[in-house]
Amino acid sequence: MTSTALRGRAWKLLEMVTTPLLPSDYLDLVSPLRAGADLRGRIEAVHPETSDAATVVIRPGRGWRGHTAGQYVRIGVDVDGVRLWRAYSITSPTNRQDGRVTITVKAIPDGKVSNHLVRRAKPGTLIQLDQPTGDFVLPQAKPAKVLYLTAGSGITPVMGMLRDTEFDDVVMVHCAPQPQDVIFRNELHDLVADKKLRLTEVHTDTDGMLDIARLDELVPDWAERETWACGPAGLLDAAEKHWSEHGVPERLHTERFRPSIVVAGDGGEVTFSATGKTVDADGATPLLDIGEEAGVLMPSGCRMGICFGCITPLKAGAVRDLRTGEITEAEAGVLIQTCVSAAAGPCDIDR
Repeated sequence: MTSTALRGRAWKLLEMVTTPLLPSDYLDLVSPLRAGADLRGRIEAVHPETSDAATVVIRPGRGWRGHTAGQYVRIGVDVDGVRLWRAYSITSPTNRQDGRVTITVKAIPDGKVSNHLVRRAKPGTLIQLDQPTGDFVLPQAKPAKVLYLTAGSGITPVMGMLRDTEFDDVVMVHCAPQPQDVIFRNELHDLVADKKLRLTEVHTDTDGMLDIARLDELVPDWAERETWACGPAGLLDAAEKHWSEHGVPERLHTERFRPSIVVAGDGGEVTFSATGKTVDADGATPLLDIGEEAGVLMPSGCRMGICFGCITPLKAGAVRDLRTGEITEAEAGVLIQTCVSAAAGPCDIDR
C-alpha cells in the first residue's frame, strides 16, 4: 500500500473517532494559522494613533499571499458573539521584515467593528482574513512627481504607499479637524524633516473645508502630478470635477470608503423572512445596517458596493440603490447589494 493510501486511511479513521467534528477542527484549535486552514490572522498588538484611531498589528496565516501597497483586506471579527466583516486599508509596507501586516482603524460613531478594534481588541485575538484586493495602487513605472490628497482616515492607504515606495518629488495635502486628529502625524513630519515629503495640513475646524481651487496656491503644479486621493465623498467628487475641467482626469486615482449617496426613497417596513424579524427602515440607511441593528446575521464585505460580499435575495417589495437612485423590484432570482440598497417601501429580505 502506498504512503498516500495509508495517509488517506489514517485520516478516515481519525474522522470516525472525532465525529461530529473533523480532524481539521482540532488542528485549527492547535494551529489556527497553519497552511491549509481557513485564512486567519492573530492580533499581536494595538497601537493608539489618535484619540479615536489605532493601528492593529496582525500575524497572517501561512496562506497569506501578500499585498500591493494601497490595497485593502476584509477581516472577520467576532463582536458580542456575532461575526462581522469589514474592509480596511493595509498600512504596512509590502516588505515588512517580520511578515506582519497592519491596518489602521478610525472608530466611527456607532461603528461596531471599528470601535471594537480601536478600544477593545486584545493581543492574541484570532480574526478571519480574506486575501488583499483593490486597484488603488501605484504603477510599476515611477511617476516623476506625485500628489497625495487625503482627508481623515483616507490617509491610511496612502500611508501604506509612503512606507513602501519613495519618490523624488512627493507632496501631500491632508485634511483633519485639528492637528491632534492627523493620523501618523509624527511619522509624516519625520518624512518632512528628512526631505522625503512636502506636507500641507488643512485643519478644518479653523481653516474650514478644503476648497479644491486652493490647490493652485498649495500645489501650483498639481496638474502635472500623478495624484492619489482618498477621503470623504465630497472631497473626491470635487477633485474629479476639478481634474476633468482641467483636462487631466487620467492623472487622478481615487479610493472611496463610502459610496456617493443620492436622494433616497421613502423607506418602509423591512421583513427578514429567514429570521422572522420585521423592523421599520428609513430610505437613507443601507439594509445591511438595518439588518445588523436588528440582530440579523448579514453577510458583508467592503460595505461600499465593490466586492459583492453582501449579495442577498430580495423576495418582495422594492429597494433603491443609494449610489444611483435606481429602483429594483422583487422578481424571481433577483439579488441586491444590501450595503448600498435602502428600502423603497415595504420589502422582504431573505435573511
